[in-house]
Amino acid sequence: MPDYLVEAGAGAVEVTALDKAALAPWLAGQPETVRAWVAATGFKAEDGAVCLVPAADGRLGRVLLGLADQDDPWAFAALPGRLPPGDYRIVPEPESRAATQAALAWSLATYSFERYKKRAAKTWPRLAWPEAADRAQVQRSHDAITLVRDLINTPAADMGPAELANAAEQMAARFGARLRVIVGDGLLAENYPAIHAVGRAAASHRRPRLIDLAWGDEAAPKVTLVGKGVCFDTGGLDLKPSSGMKLMKKDMGGAAHVLGLASMIMAAGLPIRLRVLIPAVENSVSGDAMRPLDVLATRKGLSVEIGNTDAEGRLILCDALAEASAEAPALLIDMATLTGAARSALGTDLPALFSNDDRLADDILRAGEAEAEPVWRLPLHKPYRRMLDSKVADLTNASDSPHAGAITAALFLQEFVAPGVAWAHLDLMAWNGASRPGRPEGGEALALRALFRAIAGRFPPL
Repeated sequence: MPDYLVEAGAGAVEVTALDKAALAPWLAGQPETVRAWVAATGFKAEDGAVCLVPAADGRLGRVLLGLADQDDPWAFAALPGRLPPGDYRIVPEPESRAATQAALAWSLATYSFERYKKRAAKTWPRLAWPEAADRAQVQRSHDAITLVRDLINTPAADMGPAELANAAEQMAARFGARLRVIVGDGLLAENYPAIHAVGRAAASHRRPRLIDLAWGDEAAPKVTLVGKGVCFDTGGLDLKPSSGMKLMKKDMGGAAHVLGLASMIMAAGLPIRLRVLIPAVENSVSGDAMRPLDVLATRKGLSVEIGNTDAEGRLILCDALAEASAEAPALLIDMATLTGAARSALGTDLPALFSNDDRLADDILRAGEAEAEPVWRLPLHKPYRRMLDSKVADLTNASDSPHAGAITAALFLQEFVAPGVAWAHLDLMAWNGASRPGRPEGGEALALRALFRAIAGRFPPL
């Protein structure tokens, strides 16, 4: 079970969450000493405010938590960093959805990336499991989000294509999945030329590869996840400035996300045949790097002119999407830290959703609202496809236009998805620029629980 979620104990301190409207009625039922203490501390149930109320013997008797919104899934994440060690329980007991959210928020608030720090482990306060919490849901969500954060937070020196494949190997062993990895020139031999072309500049020390994980009954409906695994992105010969390159250890965030989502699917035992495809490369600079206006072959047979070597993510994804489409899966979902244009339009918290299937898009949007993990749908606007026209190849990987960058990137990917395959593409940030309760600065998982809910809604556990 997640750390710091424990079975209820008799000595646990009660935690009561109140919004401003509920504070006065609650105080009316309390002893005068409690009312006086709350007034003296100035607690007015403002969002995130905490009031430690002493017991008659001088010990901590109760904790009050202020809420701006009773539906805030992160409300209880404000507490672990502000309470003394000990055991706590929520009173009154919340209903199932709120109980599950509270337990997950508490557990995620204790996350920190400690791989490179030498210091004593922090002792966090412990929360008694709320009775109505869905423990299995909390467990798989906690494990998946922690995995995504750890993978993204790891510096590129220790998270290259080989290490990303090792993470998939460990997951395959845990869940009894099958794993195949195609490495280096094997990509050419098996017709993944675009993945090879992007990764070959780093091949002397970090060979590109395609990670291919499969799990479940071969006869079950097929669900395929594709994740962008650019373990570091210099921009290639179209070199990024230092400000743009600094966070590029997170450019494998799409790969981290599909591994996290896969772990949730396998942990829940959904009745599907799951496949995860991760093209893993480093986009580097060397004498063997692809050049602007080079023309690359792809697995689908389409030729691509390189308009910009820094638009490499869509190149590795196109080979993986072509392979995924060949099986005609019931669902095909890709996740990628693909464009700055999506961030300019929607900010860092909202992944951009593109889909060729209205039902699939609606399922994901509804699931996002239900899980408080919203995404925002942007159009696959067909007239913009002309921006990808090339005079010498079937298409270019980067339009010369400064407009609609997220849309043209999605339209490029759509070229490699077979007609009739229900496909969704999520363009996401995978990073928190500043810390908030339960969401520390650094790598972040976005829309995982929403996507799991959408998939499980179609293929519920037996």
